[in-house]
Amino acid sequence: MQYLPQHIEALIFAAPTPVSLEELQSVLLENFGVRFARKVMLEAIDELKKRYDLDVHSFEITEVAGGYQFMTKGAYHETIGTHLRMQSNKKLSRSALETLSIIAYKQPVVKSELEKIRGVSCDYSIQKLLEKELITISGRADSIGKPLLYSITDRFLDYFGIKSLDEMPVPKDFATPETEVGKPEELMVEEE
Repeated sequence: MQYLPQHIEALIFAAPTPVSLEELQSVLLENFGVRFARKVMLEAIDELKKRYDLDVHSFEITEVAGGYQFMTKGAYHETIGTHLRMQSNKKLSRSALETLSIIAYKQPVVKSELEKIRGVSCDYSIQKLLEKELITISGRADSIGKPLLYSITDRFLDYFGIKSLDEMPVPKDFATPETEVGKPEELMVEEE
């Protein structure tokens, strides 16, 4: 099909969240009655990616959270960051970020475990994260009272610009000399 890349481009542009290859194929099948092969679809997407690689564009098509989405190029992140900082209602509080990170690493997790780790109530943070659709209620635990279990959503991946949880740093990544506080000799205890 001559205009396949343009149809894919329009679908990615119009979608509020990343669009998977399967979703693109389904829409095109419904619209044209033709199921385009995976190879043909990937070639069309590669053509679009090359087109947006040119310096005349400030955005590109990126693979995020199992789908494709338009994203701003790195050279323009500071400008976008300034704009986002000016919209304070879009920010996550420190407590919400702490709660979100615990959920991301421990999911599915119950509220009592979150509160045990953080040492404070997490009600407000959980509510805000649910409102922003960064977490979801993923079921109930098999413990007394059947408490709710919380997990992250695809919107979390999109929000932080990662493809999957495999891209998240692991705890050993935090134990490098650059992330340690104090000098090694200050951390040693003298024996008497």
